[in-house]
Amino acid sequence: MSLWDRLTGEFIDVIEWTTDDADTMVYRFERHGNEIKYGAKLTVREGQAAVFINEGQLADVFPPGMYMLETNNMPMMTTLNSWSHGFNSPFKAEIYFVSTKRFVDMKWGTKNPVMIRDPEFGPTRLRAFGTYGIRVSDPAMFMREIVGTDSQFDSDEIEGQMRNIIVSRFSTAAASSGIPVLDLAANYDQLGEFVENKIAPEMAEYGLELTKLLVENVSLPPEVEKAMDKRTQMGVLGDLNKYTQFQAAESMRAAAENGGDGGGLAGAGMGAGIGMALGNAMGNAMGGVGHASAGGGAVPPPLPTAKWHVALGGAATGPHNDSTVQAMASDGRMDRSTLVWCDGMTGWTKAGEIDDLRALFPSTPPPLPT
Repeated sequence: MSLWDRLTGEFIDVIEWTTDDADTMVYRFERHGNEIKYGAKLTVREGQAAVFINEGQLADVFPPGMYMLETNNMPMMTTLNSWSHGFNSPFKAEIYFVSTKRFVDMKWGTKNPVMIRDPEFGPTRLRAFGTYGIRVSDPAMFMREIVGTDSQFDSDEIEGQMRNIIVSRFSTAAASSGIPVLDLAANYDQLGEFVENKIAPEMAEYGLELTKLLVENVSLPPEVEKAMDKRTQMGVLGDLNKYTQFQAAESMRAAAENGGDGGGLAGAGMGAGIGMALGNAMGNAMGGVGHASAGGGAVPPPLPTAKWHVALGGAATGPHNDSTVQAMASDGRMDRSTLVWCDGMTGWTKAGEIDDLRALFPSTPPPLPT
């Protein structure tokens, strides 16, 4: 040991910790040989606590303030060293400064998706992330349980353990809450408070306090999100038939403008074809019949509807449309007593008793009187 080291150790009697490092939670004050001069000034600023370690044993904890290191304000150190009143030689002790401020904007998130049973989507997976804040509430316990002999303890050294605890409790809360995935965004605050209350006792065992926990986002797998986007898009579009007609009209208008720019017969022909197509589209939308089609022919009538079931030879046949039933009545395959049925009827009924079919069987006049 050089003479300068000895002189430095003898004359430095101010013990304090000032740093711009926002991530340091615990800092060990370095003194040569850990010798502290009796009567030295200890300055503990707001947001700090000073912990004295004597021969590996926690001796005293000093809250914010300025202290003269003497036997009257160091009862534990005095007891450990059996100092008598007036003892004024240097003593050996390790001094750790513990930051008691809040450490905020610490990140947490799920490494793997959390499996839940959603009432709307069924079994699904989700991810979540957010931020949280902590502070040292019990410096002595924090030193015993977490720091140990680390000369400089940073927040990132405990961030991994904190993240594991938060993710585990969040997974349990999300899986047991029964809240639909689509409603989770409206319950972020409640989820954060629930997880915060569940973790608080565990944090106290480390001498820490969880000041705030925020759930910033809960996301679904990409394929589920794409399906939800499609569903949302359909809801925004509304009536798909009207949207299709609108898109067709816009395409025709754009094609007419592009064709008109070229001029000549080609542009005129294109414009005429587009006009006819627009006319047909409007006619179909208005329910018109007999309008000219794009090919010049008449619009075909609607196809006949097959609705009649006819009992022939002890077996049900059909369904038949009105034209087929009329032909069957004409050629004698069915008569008034033939059983028929269609949608809406309670049971099989004789054809002659049905208003829509009675006209197919003309009444037979009685014989002339003799």
